Parts: sequence; C-alpha cells; structure tokens
Amino acid sequence: MMEMSRGEFEDLVGEALDTIPFRLTKLMQNVVIVVEDDSPPQAGTLLGLYEGVPLTERGDTYAGFLPDRITIFRGPLLAICDSREDLVREVRVTVVHEIAHHFGIDDERLHQLGW
Repeated sequence: MMEMSRGEFEDLVGEALDTIPFRLTKLMQNVVIVVEDDSPPQAGTLLGLYEGVPLTERGDTYAGFLPDRITIFRGPLLAICDSREDLVREVRVTVVHEIAHHFGIDDERLHQLGW
C-alpha cells in the first residue's frame, strides 16, 4: 500500500480536476468534490461516489437541493496503487468517472467509452 499525506492526495485530486476541459467544468452545477479517507463500510471498497441528481434528470422544478457530492476515497485508492504514476492515473479515472455520473452517464456507458 502506498503512503501519501492527505494534502498531497488532495493536490492530486485538484490536478485531476484541472485535466477536465473547461467547457465541461463550466457546466457543472451545484456540485461539491471532497476527499474522505475511507469508503463507507456498507459500500465495500469504493474509489469514488457520486450522490445527487444528475444534470440529465434535473427539470424546471429543480430548486432548493443541497449540492451534489462527489467523494474521492483516499485509502482505497492508495491501497490499489503501487507507484505514484499508478495513483495519478487511478485518481484521474475516478474523478472523471464520478463527474460523468454528474452528467448522467452510467457505468455501462462509461465502460463502453473505455473508462
């Protein structure tokens, strides 16, 4: 298992976010991205989690909701990576994957797209 401080890991998440094209990030609405050390015990080993209402499901009556939440789980990502390069790649894949859910793209479609 790799070791990395929370601050360094949060920087990696920020760097992964910086790779998302601006034309997409400017469309992200009412969403917060956070880092947690571990995934919830009942959820198994998750690398990331999107909680909220995808943009594709928001209609004219969408108002007053708390922000959607994308959580990136530090411990599980560190556990599956053997090198910094692996971690950088896995963090980016996880960030892209969860942002895609915000845009309404499901796991099946993500796998078809190679994610």
